[in-house]
Parts: sequence; C-alpha cells; structure tokens
Amino acid sequence: MDLAPVSIVLCLLAVCVCADKAKTCAEVRQFYSGKGFTLNGVPHSEISGEHLRVCPQGYTCCTSAMEETLSNLSRREFEGLVREAGRSIQASLNAQYRSFDTYFLELLNGSERWLEEAFVKALGTVYGPNAGVFRDLYSDLRRYYRGAALNLEEALDEFWARLLERLLKASDPAAASLISDDFLECASKQTETLRPFGEAPRELKGRLVRVFITARTFVQGLNMAGEVVRKVSQVPLTPECNRAIMKLVYCPHCRGLGMVKPCANYCKNVMKGCLANQADLDTEWQNLVDTMLQVASSFGTEPSMDIILHSIPVRISEAVLHMQENRELYTSKVLQACGDRGEDGTQSSVPEEPKKKESTVTPLEYKPSSTAAVRLEVQVSDVSSKLKEMQLYWIQLPSALCNSKAASGSSNDDKCWNGMAKARYLPEIMGDGLANQINNPEVDIDITKPDRTIRQQIMQLKIMSNRLKNALEGNDVDFQDTSDDISGSGSGMCSEQHCGQGKTPVFGPKQGQAKLDAYGPENKKVKGSGRQIQPCISLILLLLISLLLRR
Repeated sequence: MDLAPVSIVLCLLAVCVCADKAKTCAEVRQFYSGKGFTLNGVPHSEISGEHLRVCPQGYTCCTSAMEETLSNLSRREFEGLVREAGRSIQASLNAQYRSFDTYFLELLNGSERWLEEAFVKALGTVYGPNAGVFRDLYSDLRRYYRGAALNLEEALDEFWARLLERLLKASDPAAASLISDDFLECASKQTETLRPFGEAPRELKGRLVRVFITARTFVQGLNMAGEVVRKVSQVPLTPECNRAIMKLVYCPHCRGLGMVKPCANYCKNVMKGCLANQADLDTEWQNLVDTMLQVASSFGTEPSMDIILHSIPVRISEAVLHMQENRELYTSKVLQACGDRGEDGTQSSVPEEPKKKESTVTPLEYKPSSTAAVRLEVQVSDVSSKLKEMQLYWIQLPSALCNSKAASGSSNDDKCWNGMAKARYLPEIMGDGLANQINNPEVDIDITKPDRTIRQQIMQLKIMSNRLKNALEGNDVDFQDTSDDISGSGSGMCSEQHCGQGKTPVFGPKQGQAKLDAYGPENKKVKGSGRQIQPCISLILLLLISLLLRR
C-alpha cells in the first residue's frame, strides 16, 4: 500500500493546524503600547504560556515581564478607582460641613449683632463700659463650637458672675472702686440662692448648652467620617488580591480576549473578596449616619436652633431687667449675707439702700421670620438627604467598581470572561464582609486576620456614634480613643515590594488547580488554550509513523 498520499495529507493538516496556533499578537502589541509601555520583548505571535504565574497557562501573547508589568498597572489603576470613590464621599461630607458651619456661624453672628444694636438702647450708658463682657461671651461660644477644651456651663456661669460684678459697680459708680474683691466673691456665691437675674440664666443655659453640644458634635462627626473614608481608601491590597485583580482585568488580553468583559458575578466575587475588610465598616457606618440624622433632625425641634441662638440677647435683657427691678431687695440680702463691702474693713460710702436708676432696661423680643424657618428646614433636609445617599457606601462599593469593568449580561451569560475562558461563570456570589469570604473562589483570604487600620477606623466610628448619642441628651462626653489597643496582626497590609508606594486595590481572581479544573471543558473552545497544542503533536507523530511504514 502506497502511503505517500496519506502522508502528504497528514503533513498538510499538521502544517495548517500548527500555523493556526501561531496567531498574531498585533492587538496585544497595540494595547500594550497604548498603555505607554515599550514593545521590546513583546512577541509578534503567540507563544507557549508555561511561564505565566497569574494568568491561565496556554498559548499567550504575554511574557513574564509583561504579566508583571500589567499586574502592577492593574493595582495602580484599581487603587486609583478606590481613592476616587472615597474622594467623592469626602467631597460630599466636606460640602455638608461647610454648609452647616456657614449657616450656624451666621446665626451666631446675627445674634451678636442684634445684641449690640439693641443693647445700646436697652441698657443705655451701662452697655458701653461693659460691652466687652458680652463680646467675650460670644467669643467663648465660638471657641467651644470650634472644638476648644472649654466647659460651656462654666463659661456661662463666669459670664453671669462678671455681669453681676459690673452691674453691682454700675449701681453706684462713685463707690465702685471701694467694693472689695471679697465682697464681690461672696455676692457671686449667693447667686444660686438669691437669683439676682431670675430664671433667665438657667433657661438660657439649658437650651444653649444643648444646641452647642449637638452642633459641635455634628460637625465633628462630618469631619471624622471624611477622615475614616480617606484612611480606609488608602489601605493597600494583599498580594492575593493583586493577583485576583490582575487576572480579572488584564489576563483576558494575554489570552487574546481583550474585547471580552469579565462576567458580572465573577467581578463581584473579586471585589467582595478584596474589599471584605472595608465592608465590615458597614454596621458602624450605618449606625453613625443614623445617629447624625437624629442630630440633624433635632435642630428643627421646637424651640429650633435659630430661635435658641437669637434668644441669647432676649434672655440677657430679661436677666438685667429682673436685676434692676429687684436691685434694692437683692442688695439688702447680699449685705446681710456678706457684710460690709468696703476694702480693708472700712465702711463703704455706698448707702445700704441703693438709689434707683433713672433709666431701666427695655425687654427684647425675638420674632422668628418665616424665611428663617424655611432656611433651617432646607438646611436640615439637604444634609439629611446627602447622609442617606452615602449610608450604604461600603457594601455598595464592590458593585459600583464593577459597573465600569464587568459585562452587563445576566448570570447565564456565556460570552464573558470567567477568569479562565470566554464562558459562563458558575460560582455563586459571596456575601459582604470578611467572615463571608471563607469560600470565595477568586481570592484567598485569612478571615482570622482582619486589617488593623480598618479595625481602628471601626472603633473611631463607634466612639463618634456614642458622642453623638450623648449630645442628643445634652451631654458633652469625650471617650478615650482605644483604637491603638485593638488586637490584630495587620496581615491585610500588603508588603512594600508587592504594593509599592500606592495604597489601593485592584481587579483579579485567585489561581489554583481546583479553579482550572472547574472550567476545563470550556477551555477547548478558547484560542490559546494549553490543550490546543495536542493536535499538532499528534499529526507529527502520525507522519513519522507513516514514513517508517513506507520504508
């Protein structure tokens, strides 16, 4: 039997099959140079991929150097996406801080301007020499709001003590210099019993302390939330996540599938694995937002914040008026309690029954405008809506990052990249948080070693939530920061050689034999598959056998 024709046919088939394997790498070369990398060492046609450490091994257009370069690129790009997402939340929080801060200070400044304008007429000659007392009060209020280590109740008590001293001296200016410090100190101690200013100081303190505690804690909460987002957005990837994101984003290019998007569920599993620690912020983050919404709502509760701030001059005018109307009785009781008010035991020239002053204080009345009420309502509504928008930020982040990367098809889509081939993605989607990643098929995660930086930020959220809850009760409580005492190995932090100087996550799945076996059947249909080299070898062997038989 003449086997020559058969040999020729087998040779032609072998050449055709092998020639088909030598696919051009033109698209990959164009893509690679488009990323700004040199084409030195980039193959012109596919090569065997046994050297690949992240991407599936098989015919490929990527060398080891290219794989490492693209892995670093995927890390930088994804870290940039995470930081950018964080910056958008920070920008929103900063905008709400500036808006509320401007509004609150406008209310406070307006209250002070009204006091100065009204008291020039209401107090007459008494106001000018004592204007500094009122300015110091508003200065203390601003300092407290800005976060100064100031006890607001003590500052208000100090204001009334200074005002009492000034009014006692103003009742008879000629004898003012003869009043001893001991007498003034004794008179000040009698205020709780004798109440020279009536109920006005107590009413003002109760409302003013409450609104300033909530306002100060609220802006601190906005600032702290932004700082948490900033720090968490800079937490670097683990090496396992770096591999997973590389496999998700750039391994399709190495397999000649650059135009194929990752399967949606595949991308979500990678993201949920790489952002598992971040998702653990969700509970305390939502708790913080809920509490801040309660605080924001309290600003409009009657009496509203704007009415309380504008009531400062009203309460002071009521207090001074009460003092004037009861001056003789008060002076008599103070003299009985404190004795002679002259210095060094000398008798003061001030008579025991002070003269009534010709002018009395004109009581003030604040009439809130409908415009002010509407503005407060808009302020509260705006900040509340923005806080609600970011309430689910940490558990929505994986899906948000996948929206621009993954295929938009259904879970049954078989024309997307599943980490191994252009085929359907079969594994189910993992839950949120570190504990739910124990069976994540794409990212190897040690769920017993949470990221230390993120655990510290969770503690900061707890501390701030507790401060806000106390603020709602009118309590200004500073909790000790115990975040540095949190246990944890910090294994979530990737080493410098893997993460470089950047601090952000990337796309990609883990590589393992189980994963390779799971998608074995689909690989037969994919160009560049490791199994597609076998037909060429078989035909060559048949050719050699036929030649030997012919001989």
